[in-house]
Amino acid sequence: MAKLNFGGVEENVVTRDEFPLKKAVETLKDETVAVIGYGVQGPGQALNLKDNGFNVIVGQRKNSKTWDKAVADGWVPGETLFEVEEAAKKGTIVQYLLSDAGQIAQWETVKNQLNPGDALYFSHGFGITYKDQTGIVPPKDVDVILVAPKGSGTSLRRLFVEGKGLNSSYAIFQDATGKAYDRVVSLGIGVGSGYLFETDFQKEVYSDLTGERGILMGALAGVFEAQYEVLRKNGHSPSEAFNETVEELTQSLMPLVAENGMDWMYANCSTTAQRGALDWRHKFKKATLPVFDDLYESVKTGEEARVTIKANEKDDYRVKLEEELKELRESEIWKTGAQVRKLRPENN
Repeated sequence: MAKLNFGGVEENVVTRDEFPLKKAVETLKDETVAVIGYGVQGPGQALNLKDNGFNVIVGQRKNSKTWDKAVADGWVPGETLFEVEEAAKKGTIVQYLLSDAGQIAQWETVKNQLNPGDALYFSHGFGITYKDQTGIVPPKDVDVILVAPKGSGTSLRRLFVEGKGLNSSYAIFQDATGKAYDRVVSLGIGVGSGYLFETDFQKEVYSDLTGERGILMGALAGVFEAQYEVLRKNGHSPSEAFNETVEELTQSLMPLVAENGMDWMYANCSTTAQRGALDWRHKFKKATLPVFDDLYESVKTGEEARVTIKANEKDDYRVKLEEELKELRESEIWKTGAQVRKLRPENN
């Protein structure tokens, strides 16, 4: 483990140099990793682990779309693909990658298959942090660990195939065997992390829920819609409004920020853009900071967890969710986006 300084703050970080893949595979050579769930994170993590030489099986409900997807990805029923209960029984490390609602529903089944000395692995701290609401309380004789890739399972897999990595956080909630650190770091390297930074289950879920509802999805979509609407009501065409709001950001500027930082991007744009961005940056921060404070408090108090769990418990949740997603999908801004993407050079 290396200690690196980020803006004056020292953090524990694990890289592939100090904990190479060969060491990770050797560490877990006698373990069977059972990936439970093949939805958002499951496919990327399971396939990356398998391709890296780990012993991996998948647990998923039979006769489901995700079961069929697992078969299409090369997992063999009865050999490397099993029902949830059987996979959990066979695994010495159980990667619990069902949705938060799925984890609550399947917990008793999975818990009953955990043996002393096993490891229970999460990629999200939700179930453990909000245990009073989820009922997920692990046995005391198993390791409880977390690796949370900072992106979707699709991105994790795509970057792995390209020979790259996606940064992840790692945490140890319970070290029953004395092997929790070696297990969690080996898995973090195995799933394709660029580097691993230390956190705990609570901080992971607080930052994750804030990020999803904030800058990563909720705030971003809201700001996109606001600017697009202002441009449209002032006479700009859908194409112009979309390109100025979304396309230029995602296709031109964000890749530069990712490569070099926001400071570099500011330094390498026109003086007109610099002046305006530097002035309006503070106004946007002042306007949104109270919203982010409210959001974090809602996460911290468990209110966001309560709302999420309550919504998922409703029989018509999926139907109502599809209605909301349809509204988003069929709004002018994203219908325009679908047309603009078709016109990109790589699609012609």
